[in-house]
Amino acid sequence: MALVPLNLLVTHDGKSKRQHVTCVHKCGNACSKPAPNTSGNEYFGDIAKAVSRRSVLQAGGVAVLAVGAGSVLAACSNTSEPAPTTSSASAAAQPPAGMNFVSVAPNSEDAVVVADGYQQAVVISWGDPVLPGAPAFDVTKQTGATQRTQFGFNNDFAGLLPVPGQSDRFLLVTNFEYATPQFMFPGYDAAAPTRDQFDVEIASMGMGVVEVERTPGGGLRPVMGRYNRRITGDSPFLLTGPAAGTPLVKTQADPDGRTVLGTIANCAGGVTPWGTVLSGEENFHGYFGAEEGSAAPTPVDADRRRRYGISYEPSELLWETFDPRFDLDETPNEVNRFGYVVELNPWDPTSTPVKHTALGRLKHEGATIHVTADGTVVAYTGDDERFDYMYKFVSSRRIQPGADPAAMANNMAILDEGTLYVAKLSSEIPAEEIDGSGALPANGSFAGSGTWIPLLRSGPDGQAQSLVGGVTAAEAAVFTRMAADKVGATKMDRPEDIETNPKTGKVYVALTNNDRRGADGKAPADAPNPRNDNKSGQILEITDDHAGTTFTWDLLLVCGDPAAADTYYGGFDKTKVSPISCPDNLAFDSHGNLWISTDGNALDSNDGLFAVALDGPNRGETKQFLTVPLGAETCGPVVTDDLVTVCVQHPGENDENTIDSPQSRWPEGGNGTARPSVVAVWKTGGNIGV
Repeated sequence: MALVPLNLLVTHDGKSKRQHVTCVHKCGNACSKPAPNTSGNEYFGDIAKAVSRRSVLQAGGVAVLAVGAGSVLAACSNTSEPAPTTSSASAAAQPPAGMNFVSVAPNSEDAVVVADGYQQAVVISWGDPVLPGAPAFDVTKQTGATQRTQFGFNNDFAGLLPVPGQSDRFLLVTNFEYATPQFMFPGYDAAAPTRDQFDVEIASMGMGVVEVERTPGGGLRPVMGRYNRRITGDSPFLLTGPAAGTPLVKTQADPDGRTVLGTIANCAGGVTPWGTVLSGEENFHGYFGAEEGSAAPTPVDADRRRRYGISYEPSELLWETFDPRFDLDETPNEVNRFGYVVELNPWDPTSTPVKHTALGRLKHEGATIHVTADGTVVAYTGDDERFDYMYKFVSSRRIQPGADPAAMANNMAILDEGTLYVAKLSSEIPAEEIDGSGALPANGSFAGSGTWIPLLRSGPDGQAQSLVGGVTAAEAAVFTRMAADKVGATKMDRPEDIETNPKTGKVYVALTNNDRRGADGKAPADAPNPRNDNKSGQILEITDDHAGTTFTWDLLLVCGDPAAADTYYGGFDKTKVSPISCPDNLAFDSHGNLWISTDGNALDSNDGLFAVALDGPNRGETKQFLTVPLGAETCGPVVTDDLVTVCVQHPGENDENTIDSPQSRWPEGGNGTARPSVVAVWKTGGNIGV
């Protein structure tokens, strides 16, 4: 099996299928609160008014993508009729290799529905044994001790790493993002959670390593292997980089500021070329609380907390009543120890995972790696919040090949030394041509250029230099959002997964949605975020000077109903595409096609996994490969030549339901409990999409 490495919120007024209960537990209800970014960063309207197109061209300071059939957005009308077929679409041949399957129709089935001719099976589900001695899952007999030996809850990212010398065995490494107690505990009382429930919740989160093997039929099944491991919300982690050892992260329990217990809110991630796994701590803020009426000790602290969405009020899960670490009054610095990119060595079950503060503290969707020709390592990461930013880290160390201890030691330190940047995008499009409707500007393309602005330079042994005036190195590492505000980074529509195409080197960004774009007092539409009240999101395509500071960009997809005038599918005939909404995670197959999983589909259908052609006459062709069950989100796609896996997160989550009154009983059926699971899909006797 040829593996392609994974260089791996909406409101509730009918615009999205994401339920309020999901937002409460997944993102701390951030989608129903004011966006934390209240900075006065200039936006494209300011730039366009200040700089005319002629002066930019004369200065030679902005590189704009060439206008061609592959990169120009199709013209939009003022009606809801599909855009005319372009010359590119007319010339489209058969689907490209990797996409030769019949699209799955939008649906609301309580099942995983896959393309015709493909087989599927659950690999592993919440509560299944991972470590020796683990009991079989019993929803009525859960304890923290048993959950620490079982597969965790709400799996998100997945990486599939081949075991050397064993062609049909792999390490399945997953994140467990968040706990939803009303779908975990029969009879749950949100007003009076118990200590036992807290123990299960904190043990159900974190990460897991499970050996899996190919089945005779073609799927995957778990194995009680020597690499199996559970990382939980209170497992020890080593804090490295500029924040480590500084007063901002020291606590009474950890006066050295270098040992953190646990990782929480782990969303997407990536597999590194040196064989480790990266995981992004995303919506960590919702696990910290305080008594009603308490407040931050100083105005500076209050601003810092506000910028990260942290509220001085009781948390939803009330963890602060069971562990003082989560009490903002008792342990004010503990919250500063979450929000980092985590690195786990899955090949050593005794190793201590690391939190890399040199990559900044934000709501990391994930982190993915690109290696340049000279061995420079570049890590891309998105900050998943409305109006927040895109980042990259360029290491000053080079990758060292091999799996020997010296190489691993070097490579595990790569993300501690280098420069952290934030993206600022620009465009020559006049401000009056960006009206928030999604209508194309006169030049026929939403395209432009950009600059990576340096924030923080990190060196050996935690040495670091802030590159932002008035900000210390420790502050830039711990309050990265505020440093990025000061340099005028571009406010984006929820930048989630960022992946590099291994065939072309181009970088793709999933911008999921932003219903506040253009609202009173908020940033208006601009060229890379061209719609106000953006409910379906877009895919940004970047041609980056990976180790440098300049790039060009255009929009590959403007997602939503293909019949709507404000959508665009790479110039491909919109009458021949699968509707896609709310892109979240990205992956690539060996043919160079982009695969997109969705979260919160605003088109009244279940979420799914889609393949998108990127080149030639089929550029923009979008085909749905599978859908997930009612209430579920599609996460962590892995796409190989002969196997696809997805994580099915929060099946059956619905505001009107609980575990006692379920919307879904997938995957067990009958009287079974809805359980987040990993699903494998394959084609008997053939490869995916060929």
